[in-house]
Amino acid sequence: MRYKTKAICEGAIMVALALVLDYLKELIPFGHLPNGGSLLNISTLPIVFFAIRYGGGYGAIVGFAFGGLDYMMGGEAIDWTTIICDYFLAFAMLGLGAGLCKGKKWSAIWGSILGGALQFLSSYLVGVFVWGKWMPETFMGMTMTTPWFYSFLYNITWAAPNTALSVFLFYLFYRMRPMERYLLRQDLQ
Repeated sequence: MRYKTKAICEGAIMVALALVLDYLKELIPFGHLPNGGSLLNISTLPIVFFAIRYGGGYGAIVGFAFGGLDYMMGGEAIDWTTIICDYFLAFAMLGLGAGLCKGKKWSAIWGSILGGALQFLSSYLVGVFVWGKWMPETFMGMTMTTPWFYSFLYNITWAAPNTALSVFLFYLFYRMRPMERYLLRQDLQ
């Protein structure tokens, strides 16, 4: 019971922290993509952080909660499928993927990669099947002929740098002894 209470409290704190970090991205004068994408967004760090401590199930729930709140706080969508897939599902997949690496050495780094890949996959597919209808004729100086390529290019533009930034920051966290203890769940045993 104590573990579950701690997980709920820590999850709520991490969702709040993720929302604050999401708002801070607006202060960066560059790196904003059309339709809500952004570069150098570290708001996913708390979700990954939580998921590697408590596992995929808890991570998916916290990611789902963050996705819903992120949308309600100013997310961009064109219909219900983009709300579900770009927010609820994408962040739930981030938490699930990161949580699958729970308890392993370098779990935050592998969790960032796996969670980021699943989040990318969710956004990529909704980009193909929904956002592709509104695909511009040119994107990043290239002529767009298929929603498969457009969605890949759009989503990899934000997913790759954000995942790489997350991996780099978690690498730095592992270099700090108290943070390593926390990431390896040694305080929960």
